[in-house]
Amino acid sequence: MTGWTFVAAAIGFGVASSVLSATFDWPDILREPAPVVLAAFHDGGTSLIGTWFAVAWTYGLLGVPVLLLAAALGRPGDPALRAAGTIGAASVLLSLIGFLRWVFVVPALADRWAGGDAVTRVAVEAAWTAQHQFGGALLGEHLGQVLAVAWSATVSVVALRSGALPRWIGWSGLAVSALYLLNQGDVLATAVPGFPVWDLAGPLGSTCWGLWVGAVGVVLGLRGVRKSA
Repeated sequence: MTGWTFVAAAIGFGVASSVLSATFDWPDILREPAPVVLAAFHDGGTSLIGTWFAVAWTYGLLGVPVLLLAAALGRPGDPALRAAGTIGAASVLLSLIGFLRWVFVVPALADRWAGGDAVTRVAVEAAWTAQHQFGGALLGEHLGQVLAVAWSATVSVVALRSGALPRWIGWSGLAVSALYLLNQGDVLATAVPGFPVWDLAGPLGSTCWGLWVGAVGVVLGLRGVRKSA
């Protein structure tokens, strides 16, 4: 169950985020000025809010297998895996908050901006920037992603040292964790102008990390099938 839930979360989030990319130019639009984002969001209507809701909760599903992983590997008392489970669950929660802003916070701002006069729009744009930097850049993109990298790196080290998972899972996990961490340049650049940014780190790192999560799920799922057989 733990393995196939990993797979379901990876596939579900991949599908939902692909729809979001096609309809809202995500994630590139996150770095656009407030008027551009608010106008595009308002034009997206209810269907865009539904897409964000799907993105949020398909990613939120990942918290279940993250917490069950130590038991699924037969190592419920392993302190490293227990710590990793806590870190991973915190990462999912922070990212979930970042995603759900687009369901519960942004719609009201976009509606007020679209129907407001020049003064109202300036005020809404300031409010948008504040919540975007706090809920998005800080909670979701910085803390959420850094803790996700810490979780995958810890699981990878445990795999290499204990043999609880194949060694290729361990080595590939360390590689994708390092790659995903490079996306922090783009996040930090929102607060520190001129901070070095590698544009491919975000899409490449998140895609490889998601594929690795799916691979962990497949390994666990097939192991469970063989045991049942």
